[in-house]
Amino acid sequence: MDFSTLIAEQRIKKAYEDGEFSNLPGFGKPMNLDDDKGIPDELKMAHRIMKNAGFSMEETTLRKELVQIEDLIRICEDEAEKEELRKSLNEKMVKFNSLLSKKRINTNSSIFKNYEQKIEKKLL
Repeated sequence: MDFSTLIAEQRIKKAYEDGEFSNLPGFGKPMNLDDDKGIPDELKMAHRIMKNAGFSMEETTLRKELVQIEDLIRICEDEAEKEELRKSLNEKMVKFNSLLSKKRINTNSSIFKNYEQKIEKKLL
């Protein structure tokens, strides 16, 4: 640890021992982990809608990664690299499908696939 970290740690410890943290607002209450303080203002409404629809950020991130890997496979010319990308794609698909299966969403139905394709066309 550097000098400034040690000083900061000592000051925090002293303030705790002096009881300076005991009367803070919200002390003893559970933290609200459901807020969207870290979301930019222009994305808060979209984030709230997706959250209310049951989407998590992990699903969204995985979906983006799947699309990126599919694009890379399409343009890749090296067969060894293409095979590595396919393995990565399969791993991500398993993870994505397990997330959806926990929510009891059947991703293998033709209705789901058709709807998914329509949404992708609208978004692209």
